[in-house]
Amino acid sequence: MAYLEDARPTPFKRYCKGLSLQADAELLATYRRLHAPGAAWPEITQGMREVGILDMEIYLTGSQAFMIMDTVPDFDHDQAMQALATKPRQAEWEALMASYQQTSPDATAAEKWQLLERIYKLGT
Repeated sequence: MAYLEDARPTPFKRYCKGLSLQADAELLATYRRLHAPGAAWPEITQGMREVGILDMEIYLTGSQAFMIMDTVPDFDHDQAMQALATKPRQAEWEALMASYQQTSPDATAAEKWQLLERIYKLGT
């Protein structure tokens, strides 16, 4: 599938992360529904914006999730993830998501979503 994107008028940082989900068709279908447009709780989206996340996309292949997270240029990943964990309903959302993920229920979002190393970029 291809996705048409708008060009960003200002610089930003991009983070890519990976996560393993439970390999269960019913759980995967529910996980997809919980991430459908407009389905994420408003407090979760608001909290992400407050810590400097400009945009986020999650892709699935089988039971592997891949996240692309675009942030403000001066984004400090560790500090932002700590701040995000204190936002309203974030702990509740993380606990719910843990039931679909191959992780422990008390793991933080930063512990679940592993930063990926970029090994190639098509030059300009």
